[in-house]
Amino acid sequence: MSLSNFPRPTWLTFDCYGTLIQWDEGLLAYVEKLLQRKGLENADPDHFIEVYDGHEHRLEQQRPHRSFKQVSALSLRLTLEDLGLAYEEGDAEQLNEHIRRMPPFPEVVETLKWLKQQGFKLCIVSNTDDDVIAGNVAQLHGHMDRVITAEQAQAYKPHPQLFNHAHRALGISKDEVLHICASPHLDLVAARDMGFHCVWIDRGTKRKPLPDYQPDRVLPNLAEVKTLFETLGWAR
Repeated sequence: MSLSNFPRPTWLTFDCYGTLIQWDEGLLAYVEKLLQRKGLENADPDHFIEVYDGHEHRLEQQRPHRSFKQVSALSLRLTLEDLGLAYEEGDAEQLNEHIRRMPPFPEVVETLKWLKQQGFKLCIVSNTDDDVIAGNVAQLHGHMDRVITAEQAQAYKPHPQLFNHAHRALGISKDEVLHICASPHLDLVAARDMGFHCVWIDRGTKRKPLPDYQPDRVLPNLAEVKTLFETLGWAR
């Protein structure tokens, strides 16, 4: 798809973790401390995160719907069990509290401010609970107009139910919104299957693009959105 003939959208939707908020960096810091606390200073935190992600993504697609806090707690317990470690009361709450405190990437707040000045309405669409993401949104300096979560939609990405819920809540169709994200296996899958316009923020992580889908544009960070919009004639 191409943005050349796409009219200037009123709403921009964003993935939160990894796009606006430093998810990989924050999760790695938590896992390193967790492993140290459990006496495994030499364990591989990247492997821990890979196992955790596998459990989390599987549990998110199961029915009945679980809250993010339930998913993260069960994923953490299963990961620890897989690695022969004991799950303790408080481990999951410490994880969720750590997530709440994860900060935005350095360029994010200034870019969101610029987008608001250009007249765009901004919305987060995220696989989380309202009270978990509240701490992250508070660090975005009030630039978000709406925050739509898996808790509200009772579904997780890449299931279309979450995006359909968001589009209905915003009063727009999928052809009237531009989604900006960093997650290939969640957001790009949804964009491919549903056909909405999407910009992928490729921050140079281990995540790879989908082999059968090309986003409308690939950018290295959120600050480049400004240049893109100016090139498209969307800046005022």
